[in-house]
Amino acid sequence: MTKPNQLLLHSLVAKHATLAMDLDIAEGVGFDGIEASATKLRAFLDVGFSEAELAGLLQGVNIPGMGFLIDIERQGEARKELMREAEELFRLASVAGAKGVQVLTGPVNVEAVLRHRQGSPVDLYSGLLGRTLEEQISLTARNLAEIADLARSHGLLLYLEALSWTPLNTIERQLETIDRAERDNVRMVIDFWHCYTSGDTPDDVARLDKGIIYGIHVCDSLPFSGGIPNEVVLRDVPTGAGAIDLKLWADAVKATGYDGWWSCELFCRKQQQQNSYDVARELHALMSMLVAG
Repeated sequence: MTKPNQLLLHSLVAKHATLAMDLDIAEGVGFDGIEASATKLRAFLDVGFSEAELAGLLQGVNIPGMGFLIDIERQGEARKELMREAEELFRLASVAGAKGVQVLTGPVNVEAVLRHRQGSPVDLYSGLLGRTLEEQISLTARNLAEIADLARSHGLLLYLEALSWTPLNTIERQLETIDRAERDNVRMVIDFWHCYTSGDTPDDVARLDKGIIYGIHVCDSLPFSGGIPNEVVLRDVPTGAGAIDLKLWADAVKATGYDGWWSCELFCRKQQQQNSYDVARELHALMSMLVAG
């Protein structure tokens, strides 16, 4: 699909709905496609539907991206498991007709970061916490390059999201990691919440080369004054009702010349229990205003 500024339904808008419902909501509300959930795709297959039936369900659906591969900095035996997970996910993405797959830096579990910061024993996966920044970027970039090669064999692009409580959280560190990976099928997603809680600004976004941006996550936050951000707490707010100046961030994206897809990622638990069609309509209207305004 070549339409500029595509508006995508993110699978978290109707978190508790099925893949079939996501598709019905997206079509009924007028979204240009979906940012799909691997969890929902697997749930469809797990009950006995075939891959051919999954492909048939998604035939003609615009799926620029789907999530996600976590903790991409894993080392040792965990690195072997990472590559096995990547192969499985990329195969699923190919069946679904997705064009890109989201990859996340870790540790995804924020509790590991909190314990490390406090000097407490960490019996959770802790990634590269405690390593120098140089080591963290170098090892993550090495993994990213191998994952990108695997993705390419499936005809896929990767889009990186460095979670804001993890070491490589800023735009600058993500760009350095992507640059060192030296793979032309790696881009980044600009997530307003992760940027906000990492200390990045709209000006940082506006200075980006539009070619490095693959997608935009339009989302909001409760006020954040610093420290280790707690996603579960801070993102539990309707998009547009929080502390992020969405227009300022959207304008910064547009200043780069970017005209790709925008996705309405949502973590507001109340809205996820409401009528998903109504919530999706509100988010579609909001994104339409931000993109066109």
